[in-house]
Amino acid sequence: QLQLVESGGGLVQPGGSLRLSCAASGFTLDAYAIGWFRQAPGKEREGVSCISSSGGNTNYAGSVKGRFTISRDNKKNTVYLQMNSLKPEDTAVYYCAGATWYVCSSLTYNAMDFWGKGTLVTVSS
Repeated sequence: QLQLVESGGGLVQPGGSLRLSCAASGFTLDAYAIGWFRQAPGKEREGVSCISSSGGNTNYAGSVKGRFTISRDNKKNTVYLQMNSLKPEDTAVYYCAGATWYVCSSLTYNAMDFWGKGTLVTVSS
């Protein structure tokens, strides 16, 4: 079973930055598009961003465009989400997930093939 491991979450003040990491356990990521999704308390999980297997294509939800940047280092078997200008409404559990680019780029969470367990991001003063 393919498993991802997220890290880098924590408490940050509004306007601050965090970088999340998504690493693969026991397999290589370079065959998969990887997406970031988030779920705030009481809300449905939503797509944040996706990056193609080579890193040549990316997609962002409108709510984070211009503030978040997705990237990957296939040599390190890791995908990153750099989050800047964080807002309280960014507070959520952030998950990474894998699938084909066709699926991932739609940012549809229930179409993704495999997941991590999530990391909590809290934006609060």
